[in-house]
Formats: sequence, C-alpha cells, structure tokens
Amino acid sequence: MKLALFDLDHTLLNTDSDHSWGEFLVNEGLVDPVHHRQMNDKFYEDYKAGQLDPIAYNEFVFEFLTQHDNEYLTELHQLFMEKIIRPQMRAKGFTAIQKHKDAGHDIIGITATSDFITAPIFREFGITEIIATNAEIKEGKYTGKVAGLACYQKGKLARLEQWLNGRDVSESWAYSDSINDRFLLEYADHPIVVCPDERLEELAKAQNWPIEDWSI
Repeated sequence: MKLALFDLDHTLLNTDSDHSWGEFLVNEGLVDPVHHRQMNDKFYEDYKAGQLDPIAYNEFVFEFLTQHDNEYLTELHQLFMEKIIRPQMRAKGFTAIQKHKDAGHDIIGITATSDFITAPIFREFGITEIIATNAEIKEGKYTGKVAGLACYQKGKLARLEQWLNGRDVSESWAYSDSINDRFLLEYADHPIVVCPDERLEELAKAQNWPIEDWSI
C-alpha cells in the first residue's frame, strides 16, 4: 500500500472548518452570539498553541447537534458548504489529490475536526476514506459525546493504525500546516508542509522538509 494522508484545515482549505462552523452558527443567529463566539475563539487559540483539550472542544461543538434532527443538520451543513467552505477550497489541494489518485495511491483525509463537519468537505475534494474525531450517535441521534479516540496529535497515528488494521504501508506522504501534526509528518516517508504555522515552519526548515504555498 502506498498512502497519501491529507489534513484539512489550513491545508486543503484556506480556513479552519471547525472554527468557521462556530462563526457560521453565530452569524445565522442559531446560538448565543457572545458565549458561543467566546468559547469558539478560546478553543481555537488553544489549538493553535498546541494545548487543545479535544474532548472538551468537540463536546462543545456537538452540543448543538443534540438539539436538532438529522435532516435539519444536513440542510444546515449544505448551507455552510455553500456560504463558507466552497470559496475556501484550495485549487492546489485538488491538484495534489489528483496526482496521488493518478499514481494509484490510497488516499485518506485525516483531521482532528469532527466527522460531522469534515466528511462532506473531504468528499467534495474526492476523498472517501476519512479519519476524524467521531461524534457519538445512539438510536440515530447525536449524544454530544466523542466516540472512541480523538484524532488529535498522537491520536492521529493511533487512529491511522486502527484504520490500517495490520496492513503494511510501503511508502507514505503526509500534508499538513500545523505543529499539531508533527507526529503524522514524522511518520510519513514524504512529509509535505503546506502554509505552515510558525513552529512547524521552523521544524520543517530544521528537518529539510519541503514547504509549499497552496494559498495562491
């Protein structure tokens, strides 16, 4: 197996889909604007600092999901895609994905953000194998809890190992923008750093990892 691993936020997208979802809910008048924005911004700063509590954050995001039925949530996500996400999808991301498809590589979207938010986005990029932080569902309803291990930092490697289920990888590529993904990038034979944050840029230069700008 030859494997290409793609992060989503600020890698394939010009934005952070999780934070953008919170802003979208505020702007649509669907949540308390002051409290929700304050919490959303706090968690986002924690993420950028590499200090996020992924369980607490995702339970904050999932609380909204528990209050609505699946049909409404699907329609709302479609509006989110139309208004917010599609304009932020990076052309160079599509190009990189296609390059790996043409080479016959297995492609995985791997993200700390929840499957509710990211699965439709990855599918629009043409990626159908997705490893994300999973929102727990019981009897067809969101419970507000995280199911299993959060797909964050070293958790990404653990979740990838679960997905591989003992299969061997002969060669791998990983694309990311964030210092939170240093473990994923170190795992890959070919780490590619995309529009990196400051700390990842320093690490990439020290390790002689290629740095690419997909924002243009």
